[in-house]
Amino acid sequence: MLSLFQNVQWLLAAGDAAKGGDHGGDAHAALAIEGLWFYIALVVLISFGLMVMAKKEFGQRFFRTRVSQYAEQLYIFIENLAVGIIGAHGRKYMPMIMTFWIVIFISNCVALFFPTSPTADLSFNLGMALIAVGYVQYEGMRANGVLGHFSHFAGPKMGLALIPINGMIFIIEIISETMKNVSLSLRLYGNIDGGHRAAVAMNELGEAAYIPVGAFLLPVKLLTCVVQALIFCLLFCVYISLVTHHDHEHESHPHADDREHGHDSVPATA
Repeated sequence: MLSLFQNVQWLLAAGDAAKGGDHGGDAHAALAIEGLWFYIALVVLISFGLMVMAKKEFGQRFFRTRVSQYAEQLYIFIENLAVGIIGAHGRKYMPMIMTFWIVIFISNCVALFFPTSPTADLSFNLGMALIAVGYVQYEGMRANGVLGHFSHFAGPKMGLALIPINGMIFIIEIISETMKNVSLSLRLYGNIDGGHRAAVAMNELGEAAYIPVGAFLLPVKLLTCVVQALIFCLLFCVYISLVTHHDHEHESHPHADDREHGHDSVPATA
């Protein structure tokens, strides 16, 4: 299977070289785009294949296959993560969080056995970061209204005399919100691409003795695959919690104000 994928990459490179002619830079750019789409398609196929295998036993009382058991444990873990950070309403964000986890984790695992992967490409990671941060802004506007969502970037109301301070806070917060895209994308890219480059460099050290020294990094890289998927999903939950927590806190405790004012409900007596 590995040799098949290597042959596909070789064919892509040969085709681009033939079409590129003297324009070597354009051929390289086309190869990068086609190669990225190839790895994205590979990740999608693996993801859907695992989901189909796991779904076969979802209607049964007990899960007998490893894939279904691992899928159940993963769902419980992600659900606890979402509810623990966002709150009880965090369950409605499970599809989004699970999608991020599956795509990132499988892409990271692809990087263990192939020369690169989607998460080793900065543009792919930036695209995921834009989707995550954009979705957070959308949920913030849904929970607080458009004006309410953007007004919290200006900080607390401090009177007319301190409006310039609120303006400065607003600019700083907008920059901070924008930098979330950079943080999410660069962290993932640096760890996955950096791990691959470190393994290649170590393999060069043992090349003379025909010893794949870089293979000793495999346990560390496998741990990185899990940690980076966890960090991305955890930060996404934190961002969602910051823009929706207060709105849903009152919805989940509708009788809290009544208890504070001594209006506890009295059970009806016959």
